[in-house]
Amino acid sequence: MLANDAAAETIGENAYRRIRTDIIFGRAAPGQKLKLDRLKDEYGASISTLREILNRLSSEGLVVAEGQRGFEVAPVSIENLKEIAALRLLLEGHALEQSFASGDMEWEGRVVAAHHKLASLERLMKGGDFSQTETWKRYDWEFHQALISACGSQVLMDTHASVFDKYLRYQMIALSFRGDIAAKEHQTLLECALARDAETAKLTLERHVEGGVEHALATGAIA
Repeated sequence: MLANDAAAETIGENAYRRIRTDIIFGRAAPGQKLKLDRLKDEYGASISTLREILNRLSSEGLVVAEGQRGFEVAPVSIENLKEIAALRLLLEGHALEQSFASGDMEWEGRVVAAHHKLASLERLMKGGDFSQTETWKRYDWEFHQALISACGSQVLMDTHASVFDKYLRYQMIALSFRGDIAAKEHQTLLECALARDAETAKLTLERHVEGGVEHALATGAIA
């Protein structure tokens, strides 16, 4: 029984991660109906497991439960994007201060390594290669998480990661890439981290997030 329970948990967690990723990266569109029979075939999980997963994602704000009518991917809106961006700024700005104050050489190494990967993808995209947009956003996530990874609070990091995922979802829906502007902002954040310049970093982060919102809205993809 224990082996069977462990296998079921593995299948469930795998299905949860895959469905969540598909929503965040826009493969499951806002408002899309999540039919349990189709999901069962696609993700290899039982109907009961899928209901648990969708309820879990509903509590995260990525899925909407429609009572007897089932589930659908959470819709998007301009107001929601602005709320998510404001919350991200609040959390990340506070975490940056804590991380810059406590970061050591190991932390610096994580930040430099994460920026190197992100900058490499940004150079490709500035050259017109958009074949790795999902990898680009994963590296973006890793860089910002590395910046706050010395904040001393796992709860703060986990909360930030959840909010960042929702912000990332909007960027993927809008296919929002600001090119050299965003790349320079990331470079400035790296330099601020190494110099422990939290004030400039917070101002740069504010421009970075607000600029991302403006660019995403300008595409017209978010109604």
